[in-house]
Amino acid sequence: MAWFLGLGITGVVLLALSLVFDGVLEGALDGVLDGALDGLLSLPVVAGFVAMSGFGGAIALGTTGMGPAAATGAGVLAGLGTAWLTYRFGRVLMRDQTAVTPGGDDLVGTAGNVVTAIPADGFGEVLLQLAGQPVKFAARCAEPVARGAQVWVESAPTATSVVVRPVDR
Repeated sequence: MAWFLGLGITGVVLLALSLVFDGVLEGALDGVLDGALDGLLSLPVVAGFVAMSGFGGAIALGTTGMGPAAATGAGVLAGLGTAWLTYRFGRVLMRDQTAVTPGGDDLVGTAGNVVTAIPADGFGEVLLQLAGQPVKFAARCAEPVARGAQVWVESAPTATSVVVRPVDR
């Protein structure tokens, strides 16, 4: 029983270490069998297998009349199941996609207000709504625009600047 518990505790320690050293085994075994083992030998999967093999064997040995060999087999089956579930769960998490990050093209056609007056030959500042949040951008315009005027965005040449035109009313 002590061997099984030691194996289970070792697996839990490996799982804790996987939080710190995530990706170490993947990097060391990169390209093994042309990627056939991709993700199967990750530290969380190995740790889940080792921990559940140990604890599963201890449970089988302590609760049933099985011998050590049969308890080892039961522990290995439980470990394989846990390793597979850990692998599948990790794949689901890696495929999780977030929404598209808003960019300069999302600003074109939006309205904003001038925060710092825009001279005809330089930059001013406008306050625009980007993904529902107010964001200040450097702004250029072909004609001078006073502070507080409403403007439309014509283009976004860089990530932090826009070209605007005054709103005709």
